[in-house]
Amino acid sequence: MKHRAIIEKMTLEEKTAVLSGKNTWETRAVKRLEIPSIALSDGPHGIRKQAGAGDHLGLNASLPATCFPTAATIANSWDEGLGEALGQALGEEAAAQGVNILLGPGLNIKRSPLCGRNFEYFSEDPYLAGKMAASYVRGIQSRGVHACPKHFAVNSQELRRMAMNAVVDERTLREIYLTGFEIAVKESRARSIMTSYNQVNGTYANENKHLLQDILRGEWGFGGLVVTDWGGSNSHTAGVAAGSDLEMPS
Repeated sequence: MKHRAIIEKMTLEEKTAVLSGKNTWETRAVKRLEIPSIALSDGPHGIRKQAGAGDHLGLNASLPATCFPTAATIANSWDEGLGEALGQALGEEAAAQGVNILLGPGLNIKRSPLCGRNFEYFSEDPYLAGKMAASYVRGIQSRGVHACPKHFAVNSQELRRMAMNAVVDERTLREIYLTGFEIAVKESRARSIMTSYNQVNGTYANENKHLLQDILRGEWGFGGLVVTDWGGSNSHTAGVAAGSDLEMPS
């Protein structure tokens, strides 16, 4: 395991502390061992780093940043080169603002016109969504910033999004809802991934061993960070046991 020597020096309290955020957008540091705090920030279409007190709804002012076209717009180009160039620009701005993990791109499948976040998802086609997401990830990570594809998985509506249960058979799950994430993980080696608020077949995504252990880490070989959506942790004990790493915010 990478950094095993540092981990072995950590106390139990320090190990558990770094599994939860320090505040809205930052992780806890362990100064004794020179483990730094890392900064996370929205979003797929422009950096939203708040200058003062953070809130995940974006009510407080953010630093000036470029507003890029939405994923829905860029996907209409079918141009992976364009997606990568946009990702590079996002990565450069994130690095300039001290952001270590950029929370995006979003690549959930558009299943209903009533989903209020369709604009920030690429497509109703999982292959197109995956290819475009992979291009964004390559661009962002080429600038030393970690991309964080979201929301894993089956997050296709905003109505009761933190409580709804997506009931889906295994073939549909894999062929429609997971294909894009699989492409982004395997082709661009995304270094982090965000779980969704909803339940998948009766178990919250962040506590779903089939999603996080069997598929994401086991089958796809993902070795990066799994972070909750903001406020999406119900039991982080269950989440960690299922393969999640970090609950946000604090």
